[in-house]
Amino acid sequence: MSASAKPFAPSTRTASTMSRSVWGWTRPLAAAAILTVVVWQLGIDPFLEGLRAVNGAVIAAGAALGVVTTLACAWRWTVVARGLGLRLSLPAAVAAYYRSIFLNLTLPGGVVGDVHRGVCHGRNVSDVGLALRAVGWERTAGQVVQAVVTVAVLLALPSPVRPSISVVLLALVALAAVVTLVRSIGGREGTRWARARGAIAGDVRRALLPRSAWPAIVLASLLVVAGHATAFVVAARSAGATTPLAQMVPLALLALLAMVLPSIAGWGPREAVTAWAFAAAGLGASQGVATAVVYGVMAFVASLPGALVLMAAWVPRTAVAQADGAADA
Repeated sequence: MSASAKPFAPSTRTASTMSRSVWGWTRPLAAAAILTVVVWQLGIDPFLEGLRAVNGAVIAAGAALGVVTTLACAWRWTVVARGLGLRLSLPAAVAAYYRSIFLNLTLPGGVVGDVHRGVCHGRNVSDVGLALRAVGWERTAGQVVQAVVTVAVLLALPSPVRPSISVVLLALVALAAVVTLVRSIGGREGTRWARARGAIAGDVRRALLPRSAWPAIVLASLLVVAGHATAFVVAARSAGATTPLAQMVPLALLALLAMVLPSIAGWGPREAVTAWAFAAAGLGASQGVATAVVYGVMAFVASLPGALVLMAAWVPRTAVAQADGAADA
């Protein structure tokens, strides 16, 4: 071995790839652990009760509300994308969003559909990185509005879960602290950190803060929150909950806020938080799990148009491949 030879060490890129791989496995494993604890504590009966509570009216309500929320999400995405200078029509955004929701609800992690949506859009506009950032900012804006609405409702309406507002506020304060830290940390011009910070600030200014953008983003996000909360109330009523609406809405918003956590096709944190919230409200943890199951079925039914979008994209490629094979033969 020559004097200049160095022992093998993984490159930065290899280490980064390994880190992402470990994180990718940790997310579904954590969700599976949470779901396992729920089943261990409450048994399988609440899940079966939830499935038995699903009927035609519930499925129809889920599909109808899914149309409203998906249209609002797609509209929000077009506003953010256009703010970043990317072309995106509303019909294309609706189809891609349906496909994204279907993939999120059928594949582990809960974000595969969003990544796929960003990559596909990026290939169409020849800028995958910027398109992925547009998807990230669109989802982030929606979650911020959802958190603000949840805090406002928990403050305004009396409910047994009002003490949970401290947890939500703590999370918001932590997020604000991180943003402030990012803005305050210095870096020489031209460094990777300085470029990343500049890109983030530029994205926010162009995509989220203009007067032509933020009212539409907020309105679309409010429609999404209202649609999901209505679906949750329908699920709760179907599962047998008779709590007044003023007490049910805080429970719904708190459960919806937990759905942004890593899951297995939507399952895991949703059932755990709903069970806890319903138990705190005196409704019983089992009824909370049954409600979460009904909601999960409604969400899956609402996402089924995404499967049609996937099939529509797959059939032409299959036909072209068959035609090429026939020509070769």
